[in-house]
Amino acid sequence: MAVLIDPPRWPAHGTRFSHLVSDSSLDELFEFADARQLPMRAFDHDHYDVPERRYDELVAAGAEPVVPSVLLRRLVASGLRVRTPERTPKPGEVLPGLRTAWSELLPHSPALGEDLLRRWQEPHRHYHDVRHLAQILAALARLADGGATRPVLLAAWFHDAVHDGEHGTDEERSAALAEAELDGAGLPASEVAEVARLVRLTTTHSPEPGDAAGIELVDADLSILGQPPGRYHVYARDVRLEYPGMPDPIFAVGRLQVLDALSSKRPLYRSATGQEAWTAQASRNLASERRRWLRLVRSQQVQ
Repeated sequence: MAVLIDPPRWPAHGTRFSHLVSDSSLDELFEFADARQLPMRAFDHDHYDVPERRYDELVAAGAEPVVPSVLLRRLVASGLRVRTPERTPKPGEVLPGLRTAWSELLPHSPALGEDLLRRWQEPHRHYHDVRHLAQILAALARLADGGATRPVLLAAWFHDAVHDGEHGTDEERSAALAEAELDGAGLPASEVAEVARLVRLTTTHSPEPGDAAGIELVDADLSILGQPPGRYHVYARDVRLEYPGMPDPIFAVGRLQVLDALSSKRPLYRSATGQEAWTAQASRNLASERRRWLRLVRSQQVQ
């Protein structure tokens, strides 16, 4: 078990970068990186990108210097290597599919679709962006036998249309936006009301047992929790980046509360498909992230 680093050979941003990995676990990698205050934004699925100026320091701290081929071989052997098809896509990669999906969903309202995509691409978003929307729509396709209904799909499009990092307020404003825009688009009042109800449900993620539409939407919204570890920890990284002005110790306390609330949900996923597909991995992912933030909180208490 070791943390490995290859020579700084990869040019970017006016310097050269090394890759820092663990050949054992992401927990080991995070513990080493956090102790050396490597920025969370430098994590990329299975490694940290480390600028050349930090190389000697990290070797002195215990990272084992190896050539790139050895680093890659040991990373692959560890099972932690995340290959390109499994990585979080770039925003531009999902936009064509989203535009197609909207044109099939509400073909008479192209301007509304473009306005929603503009909202989902606001510069302060890191996790709650078009990739999250694409993730939810893909999850709904997996969850909904025969395809999700139009209200569920519209709720997916609107549920984070307003996102300013204010829990409860964001969901309410997103629901109000759906009510105004869909009424203006000429949808039946009953359908508009159902979309707004579903959007508001993402505040608590607690649908009633018989609420098939709510269960589909909530399970899809939480599907990111059950993704492979590297993909999950990119999600965790991006959530952190959405609170740039908040110090780590304060963020850690709030994030631990979120993780504990998610971990205590029994069941986390209400659908049989969601339970089978994501429950076991979600439990491991939540526990891993919780250990990381708890370690930071404890280190602050010691100081």
